Amino acid sequence: MDYRFLGASGLKITEITFGNWLTHGSQVDNDVATACVNAALEAGITTFDTADVYANGAAEQVLGAALKNRRRESLEVFTKVYWPVGPKGPNDTGLSRKHIMEGINGSLRRLQMDYVDLYQAHRFDHQTPLEETISAFADVVRSGKALYIGVSEWNAEQLRAGQALAKEEGFALVSNQPQYSAIWRVIEAQVVPASRALGMSQVVWSPMAQGVLSGKYLPGKPAPAGSRATDEKGGMNTIARLMDATVLERVQKLRPIAAELGLAMGQLAIAWVLQNPNVASAIIGASRPEQVAENVLASGVVIPPEMMADIDAALGDSIERDPAKTTSPEQRPA
Repeated sequence: MDYRFLGASGLKITEITFGNWLTHGSQVDNDVATACVNAALEAGITTFDTADVYANGAAEQVLGAALKNRRRESLEVFTKVYWPVGPKGPNDTGLSRKHIMEGINGSLRRLQMDYVDLYQAHRFDHQTPLEETISAFADVVRSGKALYIGVSEWNAEQLRAGQALAKEEGFALVSNQPQYSAIWRVIEAQVVPASRALGMSQVVWSPMAQGVLSGKYLPGKPAPAGSRATDEKGGMNTIARLMDATVLERVQKLRPIAAELGLAMGQLAIAWVLQNPNVASAIIGASRPEQVAENVLASGVVIPPEMMADIDAALGDSIERDPAKTTSPEQRPA
Protein backbone atom coordinates (compact mmCIF):
# COMPACT_ATOMS: atom_id res chain seq x y z
CA MET A 1 0.00 0.00 0.00
CA ASP A 2 1.45 3.35 -1.06
CA TYR A 3 1.31 6.46 1.12
CA ARG A 4 0.86 10.09 0.08
CA PHE A 5 1.19 13.35 2.01
CA LEU A 6 -2.06 15.06 2.98
CA GLY A 7 -1.79 18.49 1.42
CA ALA A 8 1.29 20.44 2.42
CA SER A 9 1.28 18.83 5.87
CA GLY A 10 3.66 16.19 7.13
CA LEU A 11 0.87 13.65 7.61
CA LYS A 12 1.13 10.55 5.42
CA ILE A 13 -2.02 8.60 4.63
CA THR A 14 -2.66 5.46 2.62
CA GLU A 15 -3.65 6.28 -0.94
CA ILE A 16 -6.69 4.11 -0.38
CA THR A 17 -8.84 5.05 2.63
CA PHE A 18 -11.48 2.77 4.11
CA GLY A 19 -14.79 4.59 4.61
CA ASN A 20 -18.03 3.43 6.21
CA TRP A 21 -20.64 5.81 4.82
CA LEU A 22 -23.49 3.65 3.50
CA THR A 23 -22.76 0.40 5.23
CA HIS A 24 -21.59 0.29 8.83
CA GLY A 25 -24.22 0.74 11.50
CA SER A 26 -27.04 0.43 8.96
CA GLN A 27 -26.78 -1.81 5.90
CA VAL A 28 -24.53 -4.59 7.20
CA ASP A 29 -24.29 -6.35 10.55
CA ASN A 30 -21.66 -5.12 12.97
CA ASP A 31 -19.64 -8.34 12.82
CA VAL A 32 -19.42 -8.04 9.03
CA ALA A 33 -18.44 -4.38 9.37
CA THR A 34 -15.68 -5.36 11.79
CA ALA A 35 -14.49 -8.05 9.38
CA CYS A 36 -14.27 -5.39 6.65
CA VAL A 37 -12.18 -3.12 8.89
CA ASN A 38 -9.88 -6.03 9.70
CA ALA A 39 -9.57 -6.84 6.00
CA ALA A 40 -8.56 -3.22 5.36
CA LEU A 41 -5.89 -3.40 8.04
CA GLU A 42 -4.59 -6.70 6.69
CA ALA A 43 -4.37 -5.14 3.23
CA GLY A 44 -2.18 -2.32 4.55
CA ILE A 45 -4.81 0.42 4.89
CA THR A 46 -4.21 2.54 7.97
CA THR A 47 -6.47 5.48 7.06
CA PHE A 48 -10.17 5.36 7.98
CA ASP A 49 -12.92 7.87 7.21
CA THR A 50 -16.31 8.23 8.88
CA ALA A 51 -18.71 10.98 10.01
CA ASP A 52 -21.00 11.65 12.95
CA VAL A 53 -24.07 11.66 10.69
CA TYR A 54 -23.45 8.21 9.20
CA ALA A 55 -26.18 5.97 10.60
CA ASN A 56 -26.82 8.74 13.17
CA GLY A 57 -23.58 8.04 15.03
CA ALA A 58 -23.64 4.25 14.75
CA ALA A 59 -20.96 4.18 12.05
CA GLU A 60 -18.50 5.94 14.35
CA GLN A 61 -19.34 3.48 17.12
CA VAL A 62 -18.75 0.48 14.87
CA LEU A 63 -15.43 1.87 13.60
CA GLY A 64 -14.26 2.76 17.09
CA ALA A 65 -15.05 -0.71 18.40
CA ALA A 66 -13.30 -2.36 15.45
CA LEU A 67 -10.14 -0.30 15.98
CA LYS A 68 -10.16 -0.30 19.79
CA ASN A 69 -7.35 -2.81 20.31
CA ARG A 70 -5.14 -1.48 17.52
CA ARG A 71 -2.13 0.76 18.11
CA ARG A 72 -3.65 4.25 17.83
CA GLU A 73 -0.42 5.87 16.66
CA SER A 74 -0.37 3.57 13.62
CA LEU A 75 -3.77 4.77 12.39
CA GLU A 76 -5.13 7.88 10.69
CA VAL A 77 -8.77 8.37 11.65
CA PHE A 78 -10.96 10.99 9.98
CA THR A 79 -14.45 12.15 10.89
CA LYS A 80 -16.73 15.07 10.01
CA VAL A 81 -19.19 17.58 11.41
CA TYR A 82 -22.09 19.54 9.88
CA TRP A 83 -25.21 17.41 9.40
CA PRO A 84 -27.64 16.83 12.30
CA VAL A 85 -27.09 13.99 14.74
CA GLY A 86 -29.48 13.04 17.53
CA PRO A 87 -32.82 14.81 18.03
CA LYS A 88 -32.05 17.31 15.24
CA GLY A 89 -32.72 20.43 17.25
CA PRO A 90 -31.97 23.96 16.02
CA ASN A 91 -28.30 23.79 17.06
CA ASP A 92 -27.71 20.18 16.05
CA THR A 93 -26.49 21.06 12.56
CA GLY A 94 -24.12 23.45 10.80
CA LEU A 95 -20.70 24.81 11.69
CA SER A 96 -21.44 27.06 14.64
CA ARG A 97 -18.99 27.06 17.52
CA LYS A 98 -21.58 25.26 19.64
CA HIS A 99 -22.13 22.47 17.12
CA ILE A 100 -18.43 22.00 16.32
CA MET A 101 -17.43 21.77 19.99
CA GLU A 102 -20.26 19.41 20.86
CA GLY A 103 -19.66 17.51 17.61
CA ILE A 104 -16.01 16.71 18.29
CA ASN A 105 -16.80 15.57 21.83
CA GLY A 106 -19.57 13.31 20.58
CA SER A 107 -17.39 11.82 17.84
CA LEU A 108 -14.53 11.08 20.23
CA ARG A 109 -16.92 9.44 22.66
CA ARG A 110 -18.39 7.19 19.96
CA LEU A 111 -14.98 6.39 18.47
CA GLN A 112 -13.54 5.72 21.95
CA MET A 113 -10.51 7.85 21.08
CA ASP A 114 -8.74 10.86 22.58
CA TYR A 115 -8.27 12.57 19.22
CA VAL A 116 -8.90 12.25 15.50
CA ASP A 117 -6.21 12.85 12.94
CA LEU A 118 -8.46 14.86 10.62
CA TYR A 119 -11.66 16.71 11.51
CA GLN A 120 -13.62 17.87 8.48
CA ALA A 121 -16.37 20.38 7.78
CA HIS A 122 -18.83 18.07 6.03
CA ARG A 123 -20.21 20.97 3.96
CA PHE A 124 -19.84 24.75 3.79
CA ASP A 125 -22.20 26.52 6.18
CA HIS A 126 -23.78 29.64 4.69
CA GLN A 127 -25.70 30.28 7.90
CA THR A 128 -22.69 30.76 10.19
CA PRO A 129 -19.96 33.40 9.82
CA LEU A 130 -16.87 31.70 8.40
CA GLU A 131 -14.76 33.47 11.03
CA GLU A 132 -16.73 31.70 13.78
CA THR A 133 -16.29 28.32 12.12
CA ILE A 134 -12.56 28.66 11.57
CA SER A 135 -11.99 30.01 15.09
CA ALA A 136 -13.80 27.00 16.53
CA PHE A 137 -11.73 24.60 14.43
CA ALA A 138 -8.58 26.36 15.65
CA ASP A 139 -9.63 25.72 19.24
CA VAL A 140 -10.31 22.05 18.45
CA VAL A 141 -6.73 21.77 17.18
CA ARG A 142 -5.28 23.65 20.15
CA SER A 143 -7.18 21.35 22.53
CA GLY A 144 -5.52 18.32 20.92
CA LYS A 145 -8.85 16.78 19.94
CA ALA A 146 -7.97 16.95 16.24
CA LEU A 147 -4.51 17.14 14.69
CA TYR A 148 -5.54 18.52 11.30
CA ILE A 149 -8.57 20.22 9.78
CA GLY A 150 -10.13 19.58 6.38
CA VAL A 151 -13.37 20.30 4.56
CA SER A 152 -15.73 18.46 2.23
CA GLU A 153 -17.38 19.65 -0.99
CA TRP A 154 -16.23 23.26 -0.69
CA ASN A 155 -15.87 25.22 -3.91
CA ALA A 156 -12.73 27.12 -4.88
CA GLU A 157 -13.90 30.46 -3.49
CA GLN A 158 -14.82 28.87 -0.16
CA LEU A 159 -11.46 27.10 0.04
CA ARG A 160 -9.57 30.34 -0.50
CA ALA A 161 -11.61 32.23 2.10
CA GLY A 162 -11.31 29.42 4.65
CA GLN A 163 -7.57 28.99 4.18
CA ALA A 164 -6.91 32.71 4.60
CA LEU A 165 -8.75 32.74 7.92
CA ALA A 166 -7.11 29.50 9.05
CA LYS A 167 -3.67 30.96 8.47
CA GLU A 168 -4.65 33.95 10.61
CA GLU A 169 -5.62 31.50 13.37
CA GLY A 170 -2.26 29.71 13.15
CA PHE A 171 -3.22 26.50 11.37
CA ALA A 172 -3.98 25.35 7.84
CA LEU A 173 -6.74 23.51 6.05
CA VAL A 174 -5.02 20.45 4.58
CA SER A 175 -7.70 18.69 2.56
CA ASN A 176 -10.99 18.74 0.75
CA GLN A 177 -13.25 15.69 0.44
CA PRO A 178 -15.22 15.88 -2.82
CA GLN A 179 -17.00 13.37 -4.98
CA TYR A 180 -14.65 12.48 -7.85
CA SER A 181 -14.54 9.73 -10.43
CA ALA A 182 -13.88 9.19 -14.11
CA ILE A 183 -17.50 10.13 -14.73
CA TRP A 184 -17.86 12.96 -12.14
CA ARG A 185 -15.12 15.55 -12.62
CA VAL A 186 -16.63 18.81 -11.40
CA ILE A 187 -13.59 19.59 -9.20
CA GLU A 188 -11.05 19.62 -12.02
CA ALA A 189 -11.59 23.11 -13.46
CA GLN A 190 -11.55 25.18 -10.27
CA VAL A 191 -11.26 23.21 -7.02
CA VAL A 192 -8.10 21.28 -7.89
CA PRO A 193 -6.10 24.32 -9.12
CA ALA A 194 -7.16 26.32 -6.04
CA SER A 195 -6.26 23.42 -3.75
CA ARG A 196 -2.80 23.07 -5.27
CA ALA A 197 -2.17 26.77 -4.71
CA LEU A 198 -3.44 26.58 -1.12
CA GLY A 199 -1.44 23.49 -0.11
CA MET A 200 -4.51 21.26 0.08
CA SER A 201 -5.20 17.89 -1.49
CA GLN A 202 -8.30 15.83 -2.21
CA VAL A 203 -9.51 12.79 -0.30
CA VAL A 204 -12.16 11.67 -2.75
CA TRP A 205 -15.37 9.76 -2.18
CA SER A 206 -17.23 7.55 -4.62
CA PRO A 207 -14.29 6.81 -6.97
CA MET A 208 -16.44 3.99 -8.41
CA ALA A 209 -19.43 6.32 -8.87
CA GLN A 210 -21.58 4.44 -6.33
CA GLY A 211 -20.54 1.16 -7.94
CA VAL A 212 -21.57 2.08 -11.49
CA LEU A 213 -17.94 2.07 -12.69
CA SER A 214 -17.55 -1.48 -11.40
CA GLY A 215 -19.53 -2.50 -14.48
CA LYS A 216 -21.98 -4.65 -12.52
CA TYR A 217 -24.99 -2.65 -13.70
CA LEU A 218 -25.82 -3.65 -17.26
CA PRO A 219 -27.96 -1.53 -19.61
CA GLY A 220 -31.43 -2.96 -20.02
CA LYS A 221 -30.94 -5.48 -17.20
CA PRO A 222 -32.29 -5.47 -13.62
CA ALA A 223 -29.83 -4.37 -10.95
CA PRO A 224 -28.17 -7.33 -9.20
CA ALA A 225 -29.94 -8.49 -6.04
CA GLY A 226 -28.36 -7.00 -2.94
CA SER A 227 -26.63 -4.19 -4.85
CA ARG A 228 -26.79 -0.53 -3.88
CA ALA A 229 -29.32 0.16 -6.64
CA THR A 230 -31.79 -2.19 -4.91
CA ASP A 231 -31.20 -0.92 -1.37
CA GLU A 232 -34.29 0.87 -0.09
CA LYS A 233 -32.49 2.13 3.04
CA GLY A 234 -30.79 4.89 1.07
CA GLY A 235 -28.42 3.38 -1.45
CA MET A 236 -31.06 3.32 -4.18
CA ASN A 237 -31.53 7.08 -3.94
CA THR A 238 -27.83 7.92 -4.09
CA ILE A 239 -27.25 5.95 -7.28
CA ALA A 240 -30.46 6.75 -9.15
CA ARG A 241 -29.07 9.55 -11.35
CA LEU A 242 -26.33 7.26 -12.65
CA MET A 243 -28.65 4.42 -13.63
CA ASP A 244 -29.11 5.88 -17.09
CA ALA A 245 -28.99 3.51 -20.08
CA THR A 246 -26.51 5.70 -21.99
CA VAL A 247 -24.22 5.99 -18.98
CA LEU A 248 -24.31 2.25 -18.39
CA GLU A 249 -23.58 1.54 -22.05
CA ARG A 250 -20.55 3.85 -22.00
CA VAL A 251 -19.24 2.27 -18.81
CA GLN A 252 -19.22 -1.13 -20.52
CA LYS A 253 -16.79 0.33 -23.09
CA LEU A 254 -14.20 0.45 -20.29
CA ARG A 255 -14.01 -3.34 -20.05
CA PRO A 256 -11.33 -3.86 -22.74
CA ILE A 257 -9.24 -1.05 -21.21
CA ALA A 258 -9.39 -2.67 -17.78
CA ALA A 259 -8.59 -6.07 -19.30
CA GLU A 260 -5.53 -4.71 -21.10
CA LEU A 261 -4.23 -3.35 -17.79
CA GLY A 262 -5.03 -6.60 -16.00
CA LEU A 263 -7.52 -4.88 -13.72
CA ALA A 264 -11.09 -5.45 -12.67
CA MET A 265 -13.43 -2.60 -13.57
CA GLY A 266 -13.58 -1.34 -9.98
CA GLN A 267 -9.80 -1.37 -9.71
CA LEU A 268 -9.58 0.67 -12.91
CA ALA A 269 -11.96 3.26 -11.48
CA ILE A 270 -9.93 3.64 -8.27
CA ALA A 271 -6.61 3.69 -10.13
CA TRP A 272 -8.02 6.39 -12.43
CA VAL A 273 -8.64 8.90 -9.62
CA LEU A 274 -5.20 8.20 -8.16
CA GLN A 275 -3.58 9.39 -11.40
CA ASN A 276 -4.53 12.94 -10.35
CA PRO A 277 -1.53 14.14 -8.31
CA ASN A 278 -3.75 16.39 -6.17
CA VAL A 279 -5.62 13.31 -4.91
CA ALA A 280 -4.06 12.10 -1.68
CA SER A 281 -6.42 9.17 -1.25
CA ALA A 282 -9.49 7.46 -2.68
CA ILE A 283 -12.14 6.30 -0.21
CA ILE A 284 -13.54 2.82 -0.69
CA GLY A 285 -16.37 1.15 1.16
CA ALA A 286 -17.27 -2.50 1.47
CA SER A 287 -20.09 -4.74 2.57
CA ARG A 288 -17.87 -7.85 2.34
CA PRO A 289 -14.19 -8.32 3.30
CA GLU A 290 -13.30 -9.71 -0.13
CA GLN A 291 -14.30 -6.40 -1.72
CA VAL A 292 -11.53 -4.71 0.26
CA ALA A 293 -8.94 -7.25 -0.81
CA GLU A 294 -9.86 -6.72 -4.46
CA ASN A 295 -10.02 -2.93 -4.45
CA VAL A 296 -6.68 -2.34 -2.72
CA LEU A 297 -4.96 -3.81 -5.77
CA ALA A 298 -5.55 -0.42 -7.43
CA SER A 299 -2.82 1.07 -5.23
CA GLY A 300 0.36 1.79 -7.15
CA VAL A 301 -1.17 1.24 -10.60
CA VAL A 302 0.04 3.60 -13.33
CA ILE A 303 -2.33 4.12 -16.27
CA PRO A 304 -0.46 5.26 -19.42
CA PRO A 305 -1.56 8.63 -20.87
CA GLU A 306 -2.90 7.03 -24.05
CA MET A 307 -5.18 4.78 -21.98
CA MET A 308 -6.37 7.74 -19.93
CA ALA A 309 -7.39 9.27 -23.27
CA ASP A 310 -9.16 6.03 -24.19
CA ILE A 311 -11.17 6.25 -20.97
CA ASP A 312 -12.23 9.79 -21.84
CA ALA A 313 -13.29 8.67 -25.28
CA ALA A 314 -15.26 5.72 -23.94
CA LEU A 315 -17.23 7.79 -21.42
CA GLY A 316 -17.69 10.71 -23.81
CA ASP A 317 -20.44 13.19 -22.98
CA SER A 318 -21.56 11.14 -19.98
CA ILE A 319 -18.74 12.82 -18.05
CA GLU A 320 -20.00 15.63 -15.80
CA ARG A 321 -17.55 18.55 -15.65
CA ASP A 322 -19.69 21.54 -14.57
CA PRO A 323 -17.91 23.18 -11.59
CA ALA A 324 -21.21 24.72 -10.51
CA LYS A 325 -22.33 21.25 -9.43
CA THR A 326 -20.01 21.20 -6.44
CA THR A 327 -22.38 20.43 -3.56
CA SER A 328 -23.42 23.25 -1.23
CA PRO A 329 -26.41 23.67 1.13
CA GLU A 330 -28.81 26.54 0.64
CA GLN A 331 -27.94 30.11 1.51
CA ARG A 332 -29.20 31.67 4.76
CA PRO A 333 -32.76 32.97 4.23
CA ALA A 334 -33.04 36.76 3.83
